[in-house]
Amino acid sequence: MSNSPLLDIRDLHTDIEIRSGVVHALSGVDLHVNPGETLGIVGESGSGKTMTALSLMGLLPQGGSVSSGQIILDGQDLTKLALKEKRKLRGTKVGMIFQDPLTSLNPTMKIGLQVCEPLRVHEKLSKKEALERAVEILKRVGMPRPEVVINNYPHQLSGGMRQRVMIAMALVCKPRILIADEPTTALDVTTQMQILDLIDELRDEYQMGVILITHDLGVVAGHTDRVAVMYAGRIVETAPTKTLFTEPKHRYTSSLMAALPERALAAGTKLFSIPGAPPSLTNLPVGCRFAARCLWATDECRAGYPDLSGDDAHTFSCFHPVQEGDESPAALQAKLDTQKNGDEAGAQQAPLVSSEVLLDVKEASREYESAGSGFFKRDKGVVSAVDRVSITVKKGETYGLVGESGCGKSTMGRLIAGLERPSSGAIELDGRDLATLKGRDAVTIHRDVQMMFQDSYAAMDPRMRIDQILAEPMSIQKTGNARQIAERIMEIIEQVGLTEEILDRYPHEFSGGQLQRIGFARSLTLAPDLIVADEPVSALDVSVQAQVLNLMKDLQAELGLSYLFISHDLAVVQYMADRIGVMYLGRIVEEGPAKEVVENPKHPYTKALIDSIPVPDPEFSHDDRAIKLTGEPPSAVNPPEGCRFRPRCPFAGEECKIQPALTDERHRVACHHPLLQIRKREEVGA
Repeated sequence: MSNSPLLDIRDLHTDIEIRSGVVHALSGVDLHVNPGETLGIVGESGSGKTMTALSLMGLLPQGGSVSSGQIILDGQDLTKLALKEKRKLRGTKVGMIFQDPLTSLNPTMKIGLQVCEPLRVHEKLSKKEALERAVEILKRVGMPRPEVVINNYPHQLSGGMRQRVMIAMALVCKPRILIADEPTTALDVTTQMQILDLIDELRDEYQMGVILITHDLGVVAGHTDRVAVMYAGRIVETAPTKTLFTEPKHRYTSSLMAALPERALAAGTKLFSIPGAPPSLTNLPVGCRFAARCLWATDECRAGYPDLSGDDAHTFSCFHPVQEGDESPAALQAKLDTQKNGDEAGAQQAPLVSSEVLLDVKEASREYESAGSGFFKRDKGVVSAVDRVSITVKKGETYGLVGESGCGKSTMGRLIAGLERPSSGAIELDGRDLATLKGRDAVTIHRDVQMMFQDSYAAMDPRMRIDQILAEPMSIQKTGNARQIAERIMEIIEQVGLTEEILDRYPHEFSGGQLQRIGFARSLTLAPDLIVADEPVSALDVSVQAQVLNLMKDLQAELGLSYLFISHDLAVVQYMADRIGVMYLGRIVEEGPAKEVVENPKHPYTKALIDSIPVPDPEFSHDDRAIKLTGEPPSAVNPPEGCRFRPRCPFAGEECKIQPALTDERHRVACHHPLLQIRKREEVGA
């Protein structure tokens, strides 16, 4: 790795003019990237991570401009280039992988034409030559059957395949710098691992500099050389990855790490959440921008901004840096809460799980008719999204449902929420079979079961005010008059930690965390017994995620709620759930107490999921028994006979062509070769 910077950003200031003033998106950003190095940039939403990348790419939003500073790439200052010259750099010297490939790809163009477009624009290749290169690069990024994929449209590909297309487009002209902006946020852990490993391989092969932008500290720990921590438009700490995780100096950095679910699970405590919210970038404070949220802040912090401290390798801007022997942010917050509110503060009240079953799913299946092939679409198939699934959820319990994208988790959630009917089987809520309810009964069931969606903004009508959004479920269910509905709304927003002033505003005026609180409030308005939470925190920063998860736990204990918690993040599920069910291609393959499933998995697929989780520890490495999944899951239109995991399982044999039944015990597994038996055989053989 060269010591000479490939990219050198110096004192970068970026402003965005809006009607109400000027947003100071970046305020004096300094960073550099060496050839063959990966720099991670972390921080909460709005900290300036993506704006740094867009300033480098010359893709700032309307009204945005670099007001001062330098962006030097290969000795050339990009801030002094004309727009036409900047366009020539995109794809040739700087490539970018965007967060959401589906919205970044042209839905009307075939994949091959989109991948070869940079070659035709920048290298003036013929269509034939460009398509040949497109197939080569798609093959290089691990795309299965690239010669077929080039004739597909984006909607015909899975999330992981679309992300591979984005990587191919970014690399096809062999850029010097690759910017990966949250490249795996929407992906499950197995696909995420494949994509991150691929970026690492390509970085080493092409000796690129990589900027990895993410809010996932586990991803940063395993895939970066250095880390820059951003807050409110400034870099507050930069250090080698190992140093940052073992010796963080800035109080914001240590607070982010304290908010990790892994830390709370290890300590057996409530998740730490950073109090307050980041400052407005249109009206910035005079002193340290983190002071209003910092548990160690003094008048000195509020009066002026701290100078850069540390050495060349590890720099930070903090008046009161972390010292050896200091209390953790979580411990100090718990102590302050106790002093303020008494001995009960800071301790999370455990929900009371009843022995009484609230939800009983019996052999539920859901099939869809798939479109056929050919001009007349005659050869239609059947998608087996959910296949004979049986689960129970007790009153006051949280049941976690995990698995890869396409395994049937969300379909299961929709069936339980009454948004779809099962093709066969029964779904009983308090003894009532949802599949047989008709007319008004089918509508009133939503009083007892509600849904919390992954994207709260997309789930709300942008033309309705928040008071109308919260009142709508009660109006439809005719649960009270206008005064009673208004009183209920006030009660609910207080429970979820919001204030009355939000009621006159519209969804676009809120942050992701606030929207998720509003979505949670809407699901509570009818006082349901069960809430189906479908990836409720997957797109949130760790600090906001902690706030939402703690809120869900607190109200579960207070109101006696039950949750079906759907997620691909096993650390979050373990923190929230009492029991976990693992789904693969429409079937439950393992189920048991959350701690047992995560710490002692029985099914090879569960072990593969756990081995794919990014661990927020740079020194962590899996042992020789780690199971690494490759490729895509089989098609649900034509699933494998017997165990559906068989084609990807390292232990599969002929007996796996017969579907194994779930064992009848507390920790159940559907496998002919459960891991406990395999370990015993290995020990005997040794």
